[in-house]
Parts: sequence; C-alpha cells; structure tokens
Amino acid sequence: QVQLVESGGGLVQEGGSLRLSCTTSGSIFSRNTMGWYRQAPGKQRELVANINSGGSTNYADSVKGRFTISRDNAKTTMYLQMNNLKPEDTAVYYCHTIMWSGATWDNYWGQGTQVTVSS
Repeated sequence: QVQLVESGGGLVQEGGSLRLSCTTSGSIFSRNTMGWYRQAPGKQRELVANINSGGSTNYADSVKGRFTISRDNAKTTMYLQMNNLKPEDTAVYYCHTIMWSGATWDNYWGQGTQVTVSS
C-alpha cells in the first residue's frame, strides 16, 4: 500500500513563502513521477507541478518562476518551494503519484495540506 503524507501548509501573507513536503514509501519513490496538485473551493483539482524519476520538471503556467518542485530520493521526500505567494494560490495542496499495478494505472493521493494566502 502506497502512503503519501504531506506537511508544511499554513497561513502566510501575500508575497510570503512556504515549503511543502511529501513523504512516501521508499520502495516506489525513486522510480515514480511525483506531483503536486491543488484544489481551491468551488474549483477543480489542478496540476501545480510534477517531477519524474530523472528529475525533469513541469509547471503550471500560473506558478512558473515562483514555485520549485524537487525530490530527495534518499529521504523519499518531494518538496514544493512556494515563493511570492498570491491570494489565488490559496487551496488544499495534494501530493500525487501513479503506479502500474500489473493490470491498471492506480492513482495515489495524500490527505492534503491547506495553504492560505492573505492579501
């Protein structure tokens, strides 16, 4: 069973910074693409950024230049450094990975961590 555990959310003023962490099972971490998604009230969940096993990254246009995704395979932890935060970044942030079970691609999600940016 894959478990993803996020931490690091909180309340911050506009222009501030936060770093989110996602820790997961060591046996799968280094091989998997990992990602951060977010969901604001009344909106669909959206991709924020992802990083593959080789370290290549992909970002939503809305966060490019402000957020940085990274991973530490030795610590089986993924990070999201968020700088110059804006009120529109307010959302629940989720850690995500997808794994091949042998028959299907299975999605795994963390419990989410709230990020609130005040203006």
